[in-house]
Amino acid sequence: MNFTKLLKIKQILYNGYGYVTAGLICFIHLIPNEYVLPSITLLILVNILVLFTQIVVTNMKRNIIDIAISLFGVCYIVLFIMFAPLIRDSMENGNILIWYVFFAAWGTDTLAYLIGKNFGKHKFTEVSPKKTVEGCLGGLLGSILFCIFYTFVCNNLWNLEISYTYILGISIFLSVISQIGDLAASCVKRYCEIKDYSNLIPGHGGILDRIDSVIFILPFAYFLLSVL
Repeated sequence: MNFTKLLKIKQILYNGYGYVTAGLICFIHLIPNEYVLPSITLLILVNILVLFTQIVVTNMKRNIIDIAISLFGVCYIVLFIMFAPLIRDSMENGNILIWYVFFAAWGTDTLAYLIGKNFGKHKFTEVSPKKTVEGCLGGLLGSILFCIFYTFVCNNLWNLEISYTYILGISIFLSVISQIGDLAASCVKRYCEIKDYSNLIPGHGGILDRIDSVIFILPFAYFLLSVL
């Protein structure tokens, strides 16, 4: 069950135009770097225009909730993912820096699960009842450890000069964003009264279930890593 099918459960606007927007990711490499961010802004504006137009042409059979959630899907999945090739291909050492996104997410998920499962006693939020304060703090620690270790590898293996202090700050910030992204995905699934986006991976849900926190991190990582 992908995001679009999930929305159809609640009879929310079927955003077929989202596939067109997603397809534009394939052409992002053809856009000069200085025009990429303006192009993304234009894409958002065009999507808003298309969505409001559907309200008009359907004589308000669609409503503001339809377009709000549909626009969320386009921004959350399509536009956020666009920042992955931006990091990898438009930044110096982008093929190395892009891994900070994954290590921050993996470190957060790994230690949040281990510490939350073994030491979690204080519930964090009703959005995801299994999450605990201890698990969230463990997630921060996991992101720090993974990112600092990767920085050590980068500086010694590829002779880079990445600041450990700066990465410490980035790892904490990205961990917080990662956990917010995970909770945001939980909000959508709870609203649609399902456990996972799909059952593609037995016991783990679908692809979107595995990368929801990574997706949320990408645009923030782009701006933070651009400083490096």
